Amino acid sequence: MLDSVQLSCFSCHLSARLGNILAQKAWDMGTRTLDRLDRRILEELQADARISNQELAKRVGLSAAPCWRRLRRLEQAGFIAGYATLLRAPAIGLPILAYAVVSLENHHPESVRQFDQLVTSRPEVLECHSMSGANDYLLRIVAASMEAYEHFLSTQLLQLQAVRSVNTSFVLRTKKFTTRLPVG
Repeated sequence: MLDSVQLSCFSCHLSARLGNILAQKAWDMGTRTLDRLDRRILEELQADARISNQELAKRVGLSAAPCWRRLRRLEQAGFIAGYATLLRAPAIGLPILAYAVVSLENHHPESVRQFDQLVTSRPEVLECHSMSGANDYLLRIVAASMEAYEHFLSTQLLQLQAVRSVNTSFVLRTKKFTTRLPVG
């Protein structure tokens, strides 16, 4: 009876070790698929990026060293873009949230470069997306007041010759906000 238990445990250990070796080979060969444990690690980190490796390992059912190795592999493979602290914009004096759709007059490389330079250099522009459809770009912008937004619009964005039009919608109330991606 004792031999069968030891054999069973050895078999489980061997099977787990073989699974880790195969998973490592897949990562090394550039196949970047997420297994159940990788997804659990990503879910836990999205919930609390400040979690210790020890606690993360406990929550996902691994020991600390394999958890750390998986985490490093996820970072190196580009699944984890970085770690950040999320601030509440109204609490730091930025209660205005606006979405602006922008259309350009033309798409000459110099026009696009000037537009790109403006949006990347302005801290109030949180996101800029090139869009399909009638408009060219969608901007997510924060401001301290309506006057501050209007100042940004008139002295920055509309000063670019390539900008044909800007249509802005202001957020009245946020019903849902999350940074968590569905990895499960």
